[in-house]
Amino acid sequence: MKWQGRRKSSNVEDRRGQSGGGVNFGGSGGGGINPMLLAPLLKMLFSKTGLVIVGGLILVMWLTGTNPLALLSQFTGGPTTQMAAGEYKASPEEEQLAEFTAVVLADTEDVWNQLMDGYREPALVLFTGQVSSACGNASAATGPFYCPGDEKVYIDLSFFQDMGRKLGAHGDFAQAYVIAHEVGHHVQRLDGTLERVQSKRGQLPEAEFNRLMVMLELQADFYAGVWAHHTQKINNSLEPGDIEEALNAASSVGDDRLQKQATGRVVPDSFTHGTSEQRSRWFKLGFDTGDVTQGDTFNARRL
Repeated sequence: MKWQGRRKSSNVEDRRGQSGGGVNFGGSGGGGINPMLLAPLLKMLFSKTGLVIVGGLILVMWLTGTNPLALLSQFTGGPTTQMAAGEYKASPEEEQLAEFTAVVLADTEDVWNQLMDGYREPALVLFTGQVSSACGNASAATGPFYCPGDEKVYIDLSFFQDMGRKLGAHGDFAQAYVIAHEVGHHVQRLDGTLERVQSKRGQLPEAEFNRLMVMLELQADFYAGVWAHHTQKINNSLEPGDIEEALNAASSVGDDRLQKQATGRVVPDSFTHGTSEQRSRWFKLGFDTGDVTQGDTFNARRL
């Protein structure tokens, strides 16, 4: 992706190195999940749904504070420990990634200001280790997420390293897809879709509500594809292989793949983000058409 030298968004809050407070979701020792907690975590994982709309690259259960990638971290190492404010020193590579993130956010602003009347730009918060939001406390193991309570996207930049190392999702456009997906949830917040789905919590059986969550996530994937379509028209920024990187990233975070990788089994009724095939297919549809009206996953004959 060609991004150097282009406009950076002014809607970025840099909280790296600041204390997030709240619960340490990483378990004892500053990383990973305590194996003694694995059984109850798995029981909770497949019996509860989340409190907020969480990153398309991680299956997150906000009632438990865990997800399959967090379960994987017990084998591969968890998030870094939180440093006191003023002590954090970012590497040159991380600073470049922070700049890249600000450029991608600016690209989403350019696209959605064109496509949506009265678009209200979200903020993006960079953090390390853990963070407090209007949706509660979260750790880096949660993955990127959007909080509708404060209309902010939250990202620990170390997640992008984990994408390649743990999920096999490499490339800068794979990272751009993550940001665009979270901004897609913001679009759903603005058009009322997010509120309509969340209003069904507790009114439907768990499996039915989970299916609504899948529709919500697939629509955010579709919106990420719409963004890619229009940012190419505006900036001519895509390079050969970029779309393949995004499709691979979408596929790598399907519920079926994450559950199989984390636990060795797949529980379709617990899906909240969609399968690998569904996620990549809806992104591709958004990219191919660039038409937001084609992304009604809630009435689609085929998810």
